[in-house]
Amino acid sequence: MSDERFAVLVIADESEEFPDALIYAGLICRNTGWRLVILRVIEPSDPAPWASITDEMRRQAQDAAESLTQRFAAEVWAECGVTAEPVLREGDLKPELRKLIEQELSIKLVVLAAAHGPGGPGPLVTQLGKSAGLGPRPVPVIVVPGALTREEVRRLALPVAVTAPPEEPPAA
Repeated sequence: MSDERFAVLVIADESEEFPDALIYAGLICRNTGWRLVILRVIEPSDPAPWASITDEMRRQAQDAAESLTQRFAAEVWAECGVTAEPVLREGDLKPELRKLIEQELSIKLVVLAAAHGPGGPGPLVTQLGKSAGLGPRPVPVIVVPGALTREEVRRLALPVAVTAPPEEPPAA
């Protein structure tokens, strides 16, 4: 990712709530001129008895992840007019998320979807409630409740005025 503009990160999954978090993040990017980064982490599969089977399983998981992020990128383009940057990682979600946040200093905001119902809000949202954040570098997190309608999500993503910090007066 060579573009140095600030970025909003959204973690792609196949949950019912994710599209609302995606659209919320896309609207923030449209209103601020920031980039939208979609992270999809491919969880490692159990090794099969033969390497060729493991390789095929990995290839299928990679293809499915690429297809999913392309679908989400098309959705956010249609709804918000924002071009998303998909990032695919292989590994466990939490460590890969931490690594990406540490590597990409342009990421200034993370948007998560929260489930509603008896199962709880989801593993990342639950982790945030129990820890100091998603990693050692402090990055604000916005949690989009899954109980919102699409129209409510649109209304919440109000245009935000982004201004440069005030300039220091010249030294006398």
